[in-house]
Amino acid sequence: MDDSGLYVTLAAALAAAGIGALGASLLRQSVILGYLVAGMAIGPHTPGFVADIPTVEDLADIGVVLLMFAIGLQLSFRDVRRVGGIALLGGGAQVVITLGAVTGLGMLAGLGWLPALFLGAVVSNSSSTVLSKVLADRGEIESLHARVALAWSTVQDFSTIILVVILTVLAEDGSTASLAGDLLRAVGLAVLYLAIVIPAGFVLLPRFFDLVARLGSTEVFTLSAVVVALGISLLAQLFGVSIALGAFVGGILVNRSDLSHEVLGQLNPLRDIFAGLFFVSVGMLIDPRVLLDAPALLLLSVAAIVVLKGWLSVGITLAFRYPGRTAVLTGAVLAQSAEFSFLLARLGTDTGAISSELFGVMLAAAAASMVLSPAVLAAADPLGRALDRRLRGRARPPGEAPDPGLANHAILAGYGRVGRVVHRAIRDQAIPVVVIEQDAETVAALRRDGVTVFQGSASNPVLLERAGIRTARALVVAIPDPLSARRIVTFARGANPAIDIVVRTHSESERAFLEEHGADEAVLGELELALEMSRHTLKAFRVAEPAVAAILARMRSRAG
Repeated sequence: MDDSGLYVTLAAALAAAGIGALGASLLRQSVILGYLVAGMAIGPHTPGFVADIPTVEDLADIGVVLLMFAIGLQLSFRDVRRVGGIALLGGGAQVVITLGAVTGLGMLAGLGWLPALFLGAVVSNSSSTVLSKVLADRGEIESLHARVALAWSTVQDFSTIILVVILTVLAEDGSTASLAGDLLRAVGLAVLYLAIVIPAGFVLLPRFFDLVARLGSTEVFTLSAVVVALGISLLAQLFGVSIALGAFVGGILVNRSDLSHEVLGQLNPLRDIFAGLFFVSVGMLIDPRVLLDAPALLLLSVAAIVVLKGWLSVGITLAFRYPGRTAVLTGAVLAQSAEFSFLLARLGTDTGAISSELFGVMLAAAAASMVLSPAVLAAADPLGRALDRRLRGRARPPGEAPDPGLANHAILAGYGRVGRVVHRAIRDQAIPVVVIEQDAETVAALRRDGVTVFQGSASNPVLLERAGIRTARALVVAIPDPLSARRIVTFARGANPAIDIVVRTHSESERAFLEEHGADEAVLGELELALEMSRHTLKAFRVAEPAVAAILARMRSRAG
């Protein structure tokens, strides 16, 4: 296609994605729903403008890579360790049982064994993005059921990658006689790829990103992160492994680096744009008329996601002797499907394993479960409390008490000449403090002194989240960059309305802006310097201390 065609297609797809995301946000729904509707609007099954599907899909492949890379980056092995066996054994059992049960139901509904297996795979996964948003909206992100569900979804992510390998072979193999051999070959190539990439990645990638970070160039850092994501995916393709698997593995490898949060923060804007194109491309393949032709299968699929998977998760959680309310809320928050489900559904259409009708049903069911998720969780709460009363006296699992983690602490953004003085004052009072600093040598020195420190830009929302912005009592913004300070203050006030924010600034206009947009106090450096020099001079002339204090107060009020 010529350049003008590519430009028109890209512009149309992005415009549709933007409009769809805006509409979904206004309706307080996931932007994924907006992307899907946008794709349907510019697809071949609806009237009006029709975007070029192959071009959008080529662009969407980049979105798949960046999306999977980011998911790997955000995997929390700490969450899995915190809840122990229920994540690995319970999450694994849920995937296997769901896969088998839904495959059986699909075959009873008249599907072939392979389409039914794809349906089971789509149903088996839950979205950490959706559940995190629903839990955050309810203020339950640090609850026990949130920790269990997040760890559970991490195990589901790993299982989905295995399913991608297996389903690809099953869908592309035309001869049952060679099926076992082809499957063994695919698994062998995947294992070989992992055997080469994982050791090399663990050794080289942290050092590589540390070296790039020392250059101090945001542009070079962002470009390096994109190159690593695309490069590892390309290497996977050379081994006959899915690019999605390669990108996911790449994200896991970079996750090991101290700078993983910085990589994620730099990639997030690109990921959001191209991931939007991926979901738009999925929406373009949906024929709305198909949904009207298969209402029974659609209802069955929604029931499998919300009811079957939800209550199965409740039963497994109870089997690990968790309280009734925790079990019910865990099942409720896992009763949805999202990113990986769309990836698996698209894999089915790309390989010809599923029909357009089943593809539309899968996506509609996944989307419906996302819409229903907040209501399902709200309805589950009274059920959980009732079950708790019936099961009172049961032994509770080890480690059930909430992990307080970071709470009532101070966050210090910037450890320069100003930041180090503030840090000394805070530590002298035995107040817990987390430092965010970009300079690698400073970070290394602080770690040697036992200071809790994150390396990267404090304007990175991912980094602020890891520093515990939602539970912190105070935030000190001691960096000289006014644009970064604005972003930090705006995000911090939105994430934690109760936090006390003090920020340094160098102009009256900037001071007014910061205090208007969330800072409790913006300290004008030159003004405080002038006041201290005035204090010293007045004391030299033996002006009484109360009079000095009054003079300085008047000077400060005039400056404000």
